[in-house]
Amino acid sequence: MTYVWIALGSAIGGCARYAMGSAVSQWLGVGFPYGTLSVNILGCFLIGVLASMLDQTPWRQFLIIGFCGGFTTFSSFGLETLSLLRDGQPLRAGVYIAASIIVCLVAVWAGSLIRPS
Repeated sequence: MTYVWIALGSAIGGCARYAMGSAVSQWLGVGFPYGTLSVNILGCFLIGVLASMLDQTPWRQFLIIGFCGGFTTFSSFGLETLSLLRDGQPLRAGVYIAASIIVCLVAVWAGSLIRPS
């Protein structure tokens, strides 16, 4: 049953990733991977919150492994970084790498500070 919950969470997370990434890209444009960056920041924040709040339960597996695993997009991050480099935009690629790593790590930390009262 564990795998069913993880698969369901992954499916929901993947759909949420697509919806949010598309919405952000429409809002801010496609000249920079804002959609993927925003999904990664939110996903890192969420995983920090959930990891600090959930014990080893089926909910943790559903939300952290399933939903967050399906929602965050570091494979897309790698592909988009490579595309920026191949398109001759090393400065944009560097900004994207730095923002993704630093801001996402800060988001995980910030999320881990949220604990139920």
